Amino acid sequence: MVKIITGKKGSGKTKILIDMINESAKNTNGYVECIDKGTKLRYDIGHDVRLVDTDQYCIYSFEAFFGLVAGLVAGNYDIKDIYVDSILKIGGADYEALGALLAKIDKLTADEVNVVFTVSADKADLPESVSKYSI
Repeated sequence: MVKIITGKKGSGKTKILIDMINESAKNTNGYVECIDKGTKLRYDIGHDVRLVDTDQYCIYSFEAFFGLVAGLVAGNYDIKDIYVDSILKIGGADYEALGALLAKIDKLTADEVNVVFTVSADKADLPESVSKYSI
């Protein structure tokens, strides 16, 4: 299941995401993954959450990002939650391509894995293919 948290830069999306990550880590019966461009969340999330730095793995497009998520899910069936901060910094500001990525990840994870993204944009500025995943 895919969900997105939207809002302009500085609106508190990352703080909401951090709270969700830490709450999931306390209550899960599986693994929690956090994907970010860089390691700025290292000290904000619990030590039992795996932090994946997309820069370390040269992930600079939505296609490469999908491959990363597919690999994570294929390699560990116990992943229950994946949180992604600043997806537009990872793949670019192409909202149509983002909508296609969200649809592919939704199909990949189905009801098995919850995936939450932060998107630095107003919900009103996003196409229906993206905004339909808003929390």
